[in-house]
Amino acid sequence: MKQRKMGLKTTCIGAYPKPDYVRLPDWFNIPAGPDTADPTKQWLKAMEDLGPDADMIIRKGIQEAVSDQVECGIDIPTDGEIVRENYIHYHCRNLNGFDFVNLTNKPVRGGTYAANLPTIVGPVSVKKLFLSEDWKMAQSYTDRPLKITMPGPMTVFDTNSDAYYHDAKKAGQDIAVALNQEVLALAEAGCQYIQIDEPLFARKPGDALDFGFENLERAFHGCPPRVKRVVHMCCGYPDRLDHPNYPKADQDAYMQIVDAVEESNIDAVSFEDAHRHNDLSLLDHLKTTTAIFGVVAIAKSRVETVDEIEERLTAAMEHIDADRLVAAPDCGLGLLGRDLAKAKLRNLCEAASRF
Repeated sequence: MKQRKMGLKTTCIGAYPKPDYVRLPDWFNIPAGPDTADPTKQWLKAMEDLGPDADMIIRKGIQEAVSDQVECGIDIPTDGEIVRENYIHYHCRNLNGFDFVNLTNKPVRGGTYAANLPTIVGPVSVKKLFLSEDWKMAQSYTDRPLKITMPGPMTVFDTNSDAYYHDAKKAGQDIAVALNQEVLALAEAGCQYIQIDEPLFARKPGDALDFGFENLERAFHGCPPRVKRVVHMCCGYPDRLDHPNYPKADQDAYMQIVDAVEESNIDAVSFEDAHRHNDLSLLDHLKTTTAIFGVVAIAKSRVETVDEIEERLTAAMEHIDADRLVAAPDCGLGLLGRDLAKAKLRNLCEAASRF
C-alpha cells in the first residue's frame, strides 16, 4: 500500500457505497415519497435472503469499504455504514419506544420528501447496546483509528413520527441519554473518534440553539478526553446523483450556530463546502474546535481536480490553523458508487498531502 506524505489529516463522514454482493436496501436507493416501503421490513427480508452466510457477506463488505478508504489515503476511515438500511432507523431498532409495525407517513427534511416512518409510542431507552461491536469489527480491518457514527437526538426525533412526547426537547433528552450509553461503551472499547450526525441543526438552527446543543452535550456526557467528540451537520441530501437544485438548508445556517459549536464540548465539527461554498469567515469563529471541511461533493459525478481541492484548502487555512483543519467529503459517499467515490477520495488525499 502506498504511503502518503504528511499533510492535512483526512477523514470520511459515514456512508460508503454498498458492494453489489451486500444486497441490503440502502438510504440511497429506496425511493422517497408517500408510497415508500418500510425500509426496515426491506432490510429484515434482505437479511433473510442473504442466507446463512449473511454475517460473512456483511463482514466482507465492511472490510472492502474500510480498505478502499485506507488505500486512497484516508487517515480516519469509517465502517461505511454497510449494514445499515439508513443511519437513523438502524439505530432506532435497538431502542425501546419505537413502533416499527404501525408506520406513519410524514413529511421530513423541511418537506423535501415524505416517508413511512416508525412511530415513537413510549419512553425512549436502550434496548440493546450494539455499536461497540460494530466498531470492533470494522476496526479489526485497519491499524488506523476508525470513526463510528450515530444519529443525534434532534435528527432521531425529526425522522420518526411522535405519538408520545409531543415535546421535541424532552424527547431529545431521553434519546440523548440512550445515545450516551453507546458513547460510553464505545469509549470503553477503545474507539477514538465518535461522530454524532445532526443535519437538523442546519435545517432548524433556532431549535438547535434552544435545546439541540444541550441534548448533544448530554449525549457526549462523561466521554473521556482521549475520545474526539465530533458532530456532523450537512445541509441536505439529494434523492439522486447530479440533481442540480435539490433543497438545501439556508446558506447562513452554519453562521447562526457556529458560536454555539465553539462554546460546546464538541472537539470537531464538519461543514460541507464543496457543493456550495461558505463565507470562509465562518472558520474564524472556531478558536479551539477542529473543522472537518468538505472539499468534494457527494452528489455530483464530476471529480474535483487535485489543484481545485488544494486551492480551497489553502483558502480555508487563511482562517484556521492547519492542525485544526481536516479534509473530507461533504457527507456520505453512498450516491457515488465505488469508482467515483475512490476517484474523489484519491484526489482529496493527494491535495491534503501537499500541505
